[in-house]
Amino acid sequence: MDAVDLARVQFAFTVAFHFIFPAVTIGLGLLVAIAETIRWRRKDEVWDRLALFWTKVFALTFAVGVATGIVMEFQFGTNWSRYSTFVGDIFGSPLAAEGIFAFFLESTFLGILLWGRSRISSRLRWFSAVMVSLGSIMSGFWIIVANSWMQTPAGFEIQGNRAVLTDFWAAALNASTLPRFVHTIAAAIAVGSFVMVGVAAWYVLKGRHLDVARRSLKLGLTVAIVASLGMFLTGDSHARQVANTQPAKFAAMNGLFATEQGVPMIIFAFPPSEQARSDLPELAIPNLLSLLTKFDANAEIEGLAAFPRDEWPPVAVTFSTYHVMIWLGTLMLLVMAIGVFAWWRGRLERWRWLLAAMVVVTPAPLIAVQVGWATAEVGRQPWIVYGLMRTADGVSPIVSAPEVLASLLGFGLVYLVLGLLWLFLLRRMLVIGPEPGPEIKLAEVLP
Repeated sequence: MDAVDLARVQFAFTVAFHFIFPAVTIGLGLLVAIAETIRWRRKDEVWDRLALFWTKVFALTFAVGVATGIVMEFQFGTNWSRYSTFVGDIFGSPLAAEGIFAFFLESTFLGILLWGRSRISSRLRWFSAVMVSLGSIMSGFWIIVANSWMQTPAGFEIQGNRAVLTDFWAAALNASTLPRFVHTIAAAIAVGSFVMVGVAAWYVLKGRHLDVARRSLKLGLTVAIVASLGMFLTGDSHARQVANTQPAKFAAMNGLFATEQGVPMIIFAFPPSEQARSDLPELAIPNLLSLLTKFDANAEIEGLAAFPRDEWPPVAVTFSTYHVMIWLGTLMLLVMAIGVFAWWRGRLERWRWLLAAMVVVTPAPLIAVQVGWATAEVGRQPWIVYGLMRTADGVSPIVSAPEVLASLLGFGLVYLVLGLLWLFLLRRMLVIGPEPGPEIKLAEVLP
C-alpha cells in the first residue's frame, strides 16, 4: 500500500479504537446521572452504591478514552498536513470548543464525583453527575460538528488553498450536524445501557450483588429500549438527509446502481460488486425505500450511474456496513422488547435464557456504532471534504509509506496494551462488584 492508503488505515484504526470509549461513557454518564437523581430524591443506600459502582466503571473507561484520543488529533499534523492547511481555520474551532466547554467540564466534575463525594452535599454530588453527563454529550456534539462539516461543508469561502470560516453557526449547524448528532447520541446511550443490562443480567444469573443488579437491570432496560427505538427514528431522518446532501453515498448504501422509481428497501442481499448488484437471491420490500426517503412510494431515487465513476464510494463496503448496522439494531430492539415484556409479566429474573441473551448481545450496539461510522466515512470517499478536497490530496507530501507503516505498527502495539489493560481492570472491577450493603458488612463482623 502507498502512503495514502496507509494513512487512511492508521486513521481508521485509531479512530475506531478510540470511539469505543466515548460511546460507552456517553451512555454510562447519562445512566449515572439518572441513578444519582434517584439516590438524591429517595435517600436510598442501594442507589448510592449503584451510582458509585457505575461511576467507577465510567471513570476507568473515560481515562483510557482520553489516552487514545490524543493520537487521533496529532495525526492531522503528521499524516494529513495538506488537509489541515485547507480546513484549519474551520476545523480548529469545534475541536477547541470540545476541549474548553466539554472535556474540562466532564473531567472536573468527574474528579469531584469520585474523590469528593464524601465531602460534598448530596445536592452537589447530584449536580456533579449531571455535569459529567452533560460534558460527555457536549463533547460528542463538537466532534460531530467537526466531522459533519467534512460531510456537508457550509459557512465558508475558498481563499487561495484554504477554506476560510465566514459564518460560525452556519458551519457548526450545517445540513448534517443535527441529524448525525441525535443519531450518534442515541447509539451511544444504547451502548452504555446495554453494558449496564449485560453486567446486571450476569450478576443475576450468578446470584451476586442482587440488590444493585436488579435495579441496574431495570434502569438499563428502560433506557435501552428507548435508545434502541431512538436509533431507528433518528436513523430514518439521518438517512433522508444523506439522500438529499450525499446522493452517491445513499445510492451505495442501498446498492442502487441505476436511477429508479418505486425503489424497494433491501432487507438482505449479498454485497454487490463495484459494478452491479449481486445476481443471488435477495429479500426486499417493494417501494419502501422511495416511501421512507421521499414519502412517495413511486418517487425516483438517483443511482450511482448518475454520478461520475471516479466519485463513487467503495460500494460493497458501504452497502455491507450499512445493512449490518440495521440488522444489529433490529436484534437489539428485539431483545430489549422481550426484556420489557418479561419485566411486565414479572418473569424477568425467571427467564434465564433471556438474561443469557442480554449478556450475549451486550457488544451489539458498540459493533453497530463502529459499522455505522464505517458507512459514513467510507461512503464519503473519494472526498475527505465532500465535494471540495479528495482524500488523496489531503495527505502530507513528505511522509513516506514506510514511516506511516512504522507509526501504524507502533500505535497498534500501544493500543493493544491499553486495550488489554482496560479489559483487565474492567474485569477485576466487575468481579469485585459493587460495595456490599450495610447488612452484609454487619454480617462480616458478627461471630
